[in-house]
Amino acid sequence: MCTRQAQISAGRRARRGSGFTLIELIVFIVVVSIALVGVLTILNATSRSSADPMVRKQVLAAAEALLEEVQLQPFTFCSPDDSNAATAINATTGAGGCATTVQGLGAGGAARIADTDNVGDYAGVTLNPVSSIDGTHSLPSYSASIVVAPESLGPVAAQIASAACASATDCSALNALRVSITVTGGGESVTLEGYRARHSPNMLP
Repeated sequence: MCTRQAQISAGRRARRGSGFTLIELIVFIVVVSIALVGVLTILNATSRSSADPMVRKQVLAAAEALLEEVQLQPFTFCSPDDSNAATAINATTGAGGCATTVQGLGAGGAARIADTDNVGDYAGVTLNPVSSIDGTHSLPSYSASIVVAPESLGPVAAQIASAACASATDCSALNALRVSITVTGGGESVTLEGYRARHSPNMLP
């Protein structure tokens, strides 16, 4: 009799140890649900505050295009419209130099195809919205600012010295430039920088 009772008790204990009770299952579901809600909340907040990769890529592409546009412009001694632009040997007016207009740094304006024919013309230009050089395409929600400034290049022993124009008729110290492009849009902002030396001072557009 005792043996039979022991077998029944052992069977009951085995059945209880083989699964969960209803209360245990409910508690498990509640705990997992709370943890899942917490994880999803964190993921949602992270995705909302993170940068949109498409916007970031568009801002970067616009900045790269503008930097390339500026760096490909001529960097001449004289304004390309000057009659001596193709023959001048220095960035001053007078003998061997420009007839009337030395090329310095000054905003050429937003109408880039008409007003900007030299790297120096892009100094201080702001584009709002960003547009292609011929004005046929634009990004309405994106803006850009362009900074062009003198920058000495290379080690001290072999440096290409560069400085601002001494006057409106003497830009002989302006030999290298740092070009900085900042494009902003969609909550993103990218700044790219490049350099331009006066390697072909008589190359006209």
